[in-house]
Amino acid sequence: MFEFIVNGYAYPWINQDTLKWWLPRLDWLSAFSYGFTEGGELVNLQDYSLTAPANAAGVRPLMVLTPMDAQGMFNDEIAVKVFDNPAAVENLINNIERTIKEKNLGGVDFDFEFLRAEYADDYVALVAGAARRLRPQGYLTTAALAPKTSAGQPGLLYQGHDYKGMGQAADYCLLMTYEWGYTFGPPMPVSPIANVRRVIEYGLTEMPASRILMGMSNYGYDWALPFVKGESRAEKLSNYQAQARAEYYGVAVQYDEEAQAPFFTYTTPAGVDHIVWFENEKSWQARLALVEEYGLAGVSIWNIMNVFYGGI
Repeated sequence: MFEFIVNGYAYPWINQDTLKWWLPRLDWLSAFSYGFTEGGELVNLQDYSLTAPANAAGVRPLMVLTPMDAQGMFNDEIAVKVFDNPAAVENLINNIERTIKEKNLGGVDFDFEFLRAEYADDYVALVAGAARRLRPQGYLTTAALAPKTSAGQPGLLYQGHDYKGMGQAADYCLLMTYEWGYTFGPPMPVSPIANVRRVIEYGLTEMPASRILMGMSNYGYDWALPFVKGESRAEKLSNYQAQARAEYYGVAVQYDEEAQAPFFTYTTPAGVDHIVWFENEKSWQARLALVEEYGLAGVSIWNIMNVFYGGI
């Protein structure tokens, strides 16, 4: 039987019964999210509700590190300030190491999104520096990367992520192969399988398969129709909520063979048409088959705040 790593992201306020359901299915549990200051001090996360059960279950808890301030606001300019100050970089690595040891964590997952292209090398250097410090002590260093399909892919989401550099710096890279269908975008599957394939195939040109974890989406979206760009906002649903909504409206769930994703349409009593794209066991099995096909290290689930009733 093909074995692979399963990572799941969670917030500290996860329902403990949900966490108990997931833990036997996980190898790593990524606690979202620690922040940091311009001087490299950590913004702590009260994550004992995650780390204690994970350690008790033999699951490796990871610190997720994002450019987030003490007020919980994401701001990549914090990362820029650190990159421009070598002392802050060293202080940040020191604080990561200290916190991992104090809190009995298994490593760190870097998740810096919307980073400007000119700081891509600095980001690689930070991850490499953390890995050099942590790897000899048995701790993991991972990096979550935007779903790129080419090295020079334009767009703020992509330009600050160097697949080749990160593939050399980190122990593993978590490719975020989801969010093609998203809150403000047009109705479409969250993780169309052709899109997922393209990201994986590009990733394999820059790093070994043994370092790649493929992203898995554990949610869906409900769009009111017609979609109006700049105005429409989809409602995020758990997969269970999506299935329950189809049953409530008495409509059949259909399956798009090309995208390998379930969907359904319904009309509210007020006469508003809707379309829902989500995930089910069939769509997850199609994506899990890619892990074996390409010989990847495993999968990374965003997120495990809800039970997945298809299982893994």
